Amino acid sequence: MTGPIAARVAALPLRRPWLLIGLCALLALIGGGLATRLELRTRFEQLLPDHEPSVVELRRVQEHLAASQHVFIVLEGDDPGALRELGDTLVPKLRDVGPPWVTSAQDGVQEAETFLRPRAAMFLGVDDLQKLSDDVEARWDWEIGKSTGSNLDDDPPPEITAASLRSRFGLSQEDRFPGGYYQSRDGRALVVVARSAVEAGELERAQEALRRIKAVVRPLATGRFDGVRVGYAGDLVTSLAEYGAVRADLVSVGALGVALVLAVVFLFFMRLRVLIAMGITIGVGLAWTFGLTEIAIGHLNVATGFLFSIVAGNGINFGIIYMARFYEELRAGHSQARALAIAQSATWPATLTAALAAAASYASLGVTDFRAFKHFAFIGSAGMVLCWIATYVMLPGILGLFEGARPFVKSSGAPASATTWQRLRLRGIPYDRPFGFVVPRAPRILTLVGVGVAAAGYFALGPYLRADPMQYDMRKLQNDAGESRDMYRASTLARDVLGTQLEDSMVVLCDRLEQVKALKHALEARRDASPSEGKPFEAAHTLLDFVPDGQEQKISIALALRDRLIRAHERGGVSEADWADLERSLPPADLRAWDLQDLPDELARPFTERDGTRGRLVLIEPAAGKSDADLRYLLRWANSFRETRLPDGSIVRGSGRAVIFADMLEAVQKDMPRAVTLSFAMTVFAVVLTFRRGSLSAAVIGALLVGLGWVAAAMAATRLKIDFFNFVALPITFGIGVDYAVNIVQRYGANPRGGILAVVRGSGGPVILCSLTTMLGYLALLSSMNRAIRGLGLLAVFGEVACLLAALLVLPAALVWWERVHEGAPSEVEGGRLGPAS
Repeated sequence: MTGPIAARVAALPLRRPWLLIGLCALLALIGGGLATRLELRTRFEQLLPDHEPSVVELRRVQEHLAASQHVFIVLEGDDPGALRELGDTLVPKLRDVGPPWVTSAQDGVQEAETFLRPRAAMFLGVDDLQKLSDDVEARWDWEIGKSTGSNLDDDPPPEITAASLRSRFGLSQEDRFPGGYYQSRDGRALVVVARSAVEAGELERAQEALRRIKAVVRPLATGRFDGVRVGYAGDLVTSLAEYGAVRADLVSVGALGVALVLAVVFLFFMRLRVLIAMGITIGVGLAWTFGLTEIAIGHLNVATGFLFSIVAGNGINFGIIYMARFYEELRAGHSQARALAIAQSATWPATLTAALAAAASYASLGVTDFRAFKHFAFIGSAGMVLCWIATYVMLPGILGLFEGARPFVKSSGAPASATTWQRLRLRGIPYDRPFGFVVPRAPRILTLVGVGVAAAGYFALGPYLRADPMQYDMRKLQNDAGESRDMYRASTLARDVLGTQLEDSMVVLCDRLEQVKALKHALEARRDASPSEGKPFEAAHTLLDFVPDGQEQKISIALALRDRLIRAHERGGVSEADWADLERSLPPADLRAWDLQDLPDELARPFTERDGTRGRLVLIEPAAGKSDADLRYLLRWANSFRETRLPDGSIVRGSGRAVIFADMLEAVQKDMPRAVTLSFAMTVFAVVLTFRRGSLSAAVIGALLVGLGWVAAAMAATRLKIDFFNFVALPITFGIGVDYAVNIVQRYGANPRGGILAVVRGSGGPVILCSLTTMLGYLALLSSMNRAIRGLGLLAVFGEVACLLAALLVLPAALVWWERVHEGAPSEVEGGRLGPAS
């Protein structure tokens, strides 16, 4: 777009400024209104595509499971008895709250223990039970013989003690939960577990459930129980806290990013009108971007929520280049209309190339199977294009209105008496001065060092990748404790008290009850075949575990054992101290066979489906001492139950948090090379499309390669870990990082006779400002409370710094060296090739 065409296009917003500005503003209002409807989704299964087998299976399981979230009410105090009393008082009152807010509450395993402990003998094999009965009978006979003096054998059978019988029954010598309560060993902490039917993700209902629970607890934890410290944890509490923290984080990070970007723009131009114009332009671009996001996607996730700051930092670059050229032409004495025409015609090819390259880099993430990356790709690429359109449609009209109201006063320079402020007003802060000073003094050294560091980076890349740079410790991707410190403390204490509960397990749903035992046996065989140091899980639990086989045959033996033990106690064969413990384990007098439907609700709840069906669920307990925060273990755990073929040929699939995270990790590992390769290829294509083949394209691509080599060197030197989030910084670095070399080379190609140093001193400042705005958008991420987001910001800053230095130091140094080799001969560009004029 040159000559009269450019003039007419540039003049259009000057002739009808309110028409275009009004139209853009109307669309921005619509977009902004739509953007306010965007919801933030934090569930990780929403980051994988719907067709992923683990997601399909998870949703199938969720359709069958009754919604359940937990609230752990952690009571701490010096009086163990008072804590138990408070827990016993809370439980019925919490149950009175009723569904969906509270579906159940308990402060221990009393109900399960009351049912199972007297039936412990029924879980022995028939032979073992008969042997126990025979041993008790033999001891009985020996005691009778001893009392009558008729024993012929002086070697007595084993004594009947509580410890020996507990061992034979398979009961622990120490109660896991003292007195049946969820209480710590020292008695100073007790946990009340409340369950809610509020679905995960229903934030308003979750807030209401927690409010009602606290309303029950608060008045009771005073008066007689004053001094008891109350804390809240559990998945319902954690999800609410993390959602609130993420939302606050998004607002603070986004506001900080925009503020930093606008501040550095103001410092460069030192004109309030520039700040206002660019603020309006980028605001419109953001409104369009996130309004379109609401239409196309409908929500944000934990990764895309932070794109506000990133898009603002990237998208404002087009306006910076435009604005800088506009004021450069005004200073040269051109009229406002002519300055707009020149700015428009001179900058749009380079800025459009930069916009398309950046959009292509974002779009490259769309080839992955990771939904978070697909959404990132859409929002990022749309943002680049829309911010470019907003710049070239709105900015001429806004500048025309501002300059018409208060025209720019041309000045050839500041008088000697001018103040520092007046000098800054004329040119702003000269960001380019250090580069213009260094480059001509050591072009050969800068070129060789720059290329050498890049080569070293590529050389180090192989060992770095072979060492597996993936981040496997999920704890390093979590939020900082911050205001949730008390919640995390309560959560740790609750876990210490409750131990590895079934709530930590993964759920597998069988199609038929007949598959359950076969699946359990297959899974345990898989576990037992694993190396001892690499067990994938601790145990597979089913409700059928609480329904022993051969009950009819065992009942008569168990009742005979009961009778003999009672008589042994009556005759003094069992001490009173042992009897107090042993009596709780005696089979009940009315012992009868039971099935799944007879089990108490407390036992059956984890294995009960939404419609009341019992027994088809299998729970896979994580290995003792292992945490799913360790992704290496999580991969092993997930693969152990992801798919199991049963003897009848049927296949049972598993899902849950472990499989979802494993699939996310594998998606990143699989798609990372493909996304990076595609991004680089699309960036190169955009450059070649703009400059055609030849020296100019080679210069841009060479500068990009140098910058990427420096990034590789930084990653290898710092042993930076790649995770679900910071990976996106790699492909988008190509499209955004090439922007700076494109602008330098485009200006150089337009007037090579002036030399590269003139370009650095003329365009270097705006290019550096472009980098600073992008960099500050990323630096704002370092203020995030989330460590993964901070990692994304850090890696992106690596890319920005490297590509900027390559474009403003190494590339100009190489061109200065080239010019000096050709003895300063004027240069010409023909067909995209640079060479000395004849």
